[in-house]
Amino acid sequence: MQKTVKLGVLGVNRGRTMMQYCQLDRRVKLTAVCDQNKEQLQKTKNTLHDESIAFYDRFEDLLSSDVDAVVLANYANEHAPFAVQCLTHGKHVLSEVLPAQNFAEAVALADAVETSGKIYDYAENYCYLPATREMRRLYRSGALGAFEYGEGEYLHNCEPAWHSITYGDPAHWRNNMSAFFYCTHSIGPLIHISGLKPVKVTGFEMPFNNRMARMGAKAGWGSVIMITLENGAVLKCLQGVGPSKNSVWFSVYGSLGTAESRRETADGKHDVYCDLDVYEGENAAHKRAYTPKDRLSARAEKAGHGGADFYTMRHFIDKISGKADAEIIDVYEALDMFLPGLLAYRSVLNGGIPMAVPDFRDPAQREPFRFDRACTDSKAAGNALQPSYSQGNPTVPNAVYEKIRETFLASQKTD
Repeated sequence: MQKTVKLGVLGVNRGRTMMQYCQLDRRVKLTAVCDQNKEQLQKTKNTLHDESIAFYDRFEDLLSSDVDAVVLANYANEHAPFAVQCLTHGKHVLSEVLPAQNFAEAVALADAVETSGKIYDYAENYCYLPATREMRRLYRSGALGAFEYGEGEYLHNCEPAWHSITYGDPAHWRNNMSAFFYCTHSIGPLIHISGLKPVKVTGFEMPFNNRMARMGAKAGWGSVIMITLENGAVLKCLQGVGPSKNSVWFSVYGSLGTAESRRETADGKHDVYCDLDVYEGENAAHKRAYTPKDRLSARAEKAGHGGADFYTMRHFIDKISGKADAEIIDVYEALDMFLPGLLAYRSVLNGGIPMAVPDFRDPAQREPFRFDRACTDSKAAGNALQPSYSQGNPTVPNAVYEKIRETFLASQKTD
């Protein structure tokens, strides 16, 4: 009889989707929830109303519990150290975005995965949108031919929600990240579709704008990352939190055809989550437009991000349960998605020169980066702190954060 996977979740807000998944899959049981915010932890306890679930406000207590696997849904700049601790304690890991924030963390993470022998899975849910899943199926089937070019966009005007995700805290990671940091939503699906490794990147930074100033985010509003893959193909990836319009879009050009997701519409509908245009034949002689579906689509559609959150958990539990070909994103592929962003910012800081991307599957290639802590997080960077904006961090008046804090507190009273 198959053993039930005992799951722990760190982070009650983003982790809510993972908790809900446990109600859909008999192979997994939610047994522990952890969050340092005691008020939110209590609200979650009241909502779940399950005496068999343990609730902790200290991560150390979650680590010492008997859970088999941990979902890391904490802050995006803290995942690697927590993942290393979980792996060291014999727990499988499903890590939310991002996998690390500097090279030293990436090296430590890859080492820990190899030493522990446990499963590490990166929950880049944009790889599992209906459209990107179908693009991967088409490419892997040979229908699109050889991979020649791809584009990915993740533009999200975060100003309306900035108070609810940064709380008016000047030190919040979102206020201090570079325009290149949150890059795997745009890069990830293209890497996952093609299965090709990045070898060279060049970065381009958008300017600091009035929207970022109002948000208190000390960076350019977005960035472009140009990536050369191992076969010579090129990717163009666009990401940012301060554009004037949202845009989520993916496109793949092959030698035999092209596939692209629909862009978001003016009324905010996420057509990218479902609709696909496929141009077949070397000269794009035929076009097919459809909504991809598979045997799990009906179950998945109630989950977040167009059902993508369902698949991240599904594949993770598949892998733990012994399915050898489960479609997880392992630590090496996760770093193939993240390191281009880290290096693209270095490209900008060094005058726009191309930067070589190491392959962390090879221990010899990661060794030179073992003590490279450079990033925009002062706690992790130490003496290697980078500015969040290449031209120097903009000065943000305290009044900006005070106003955002007031908006956040007012929103809590109405919840």
